[in-house]
Amino acid sequence: MMDDTANSGKTASFGFREVPEADKEGLVKGVFSSVAARYDLMNDLMSAGVHRIWKDAMVEWLNPRPGWRSLDVAGGTGDIAFRIADMARSRGGEAAITVCDINADMLGEGVRRAAEKGETALDWVCGNAECLPFPDSHFDSYTIAFGIRNVTHIDAALREARRVLKPGGRFLCLEFSKVEVPGLDTLYDAYSFKLMPRIGGVVAKDEDSYRYLAESIRRFPPQAKFASMIADAGLEQVKVRNLSGGIAAMHSAWRI
Repeated sequence: MMDDTANSGKTASFGFREVPEADKEGLVKGVFSSVAARYDLMNDLMSAGVHRIWKDAMVEWLNPRPGWRSLDVAGGTGDIAFRIADMARSRGGEAAITVCDINADMLGEGVRRAAEKGETALDWVCGNAECLPFPDSHFDSYTIAFGIRNVTHIDAALREARRVLKPGGRFLCLEFSKVEVPGLDTLYDAYSFKLMPRIGGVVAKDEDSYRYLAESIRRFPPQAKFASMIADAGLEQVKVRNLSGGIAAMHSAWRI
């Protein structure tokens, strides 16, 4: 039987290219399988460590509490989950944290890092953001950092976020966004398209994957548009905070 999806004529963006919609998931998996072993090192090199400040800001805004059930999607290497666990403990208790990522290689890096840290409180689940393997109204918080721009159907991922959140649950997304400081946008473009792929080629031995990552940032909706998409998915009280002039942005919302 022929795959109707593959032959529907629908396309999805893969960086600046349009590819058959059914192919995008596999292409994205290939990118992250290629860079998984050097992913955290590359984040440090590419951002001069600023990504750590952004992630700290995200978890501080989330304000996790002991006893929460927290879901971190596309969080394979554990960066956000470890921070949530640490903050919950600083407040006198544990949070039940699940890391869900579609890429087994990225999850493997997270499991390895957890073992190095002696962190045993996290569950690691291989799953798709567009069809999460969790029941309705299950989590107190849903976080996703630098992952939602890589899904094929962002609207479907947002609807899934709402579905798995409890009433009163918090949605928080950290993602690259549209630079809003005049002049900084020009510098950022030059860095993204000229220097970043070269660094990827030298350190991760994969220039093409880092070219895709730069292109995927430019294809992602700007702050106001993404806020509207979150609201359209049924999440409420949407708020936006820019980081570093809009290089990244945090979007917060609630399931009411």
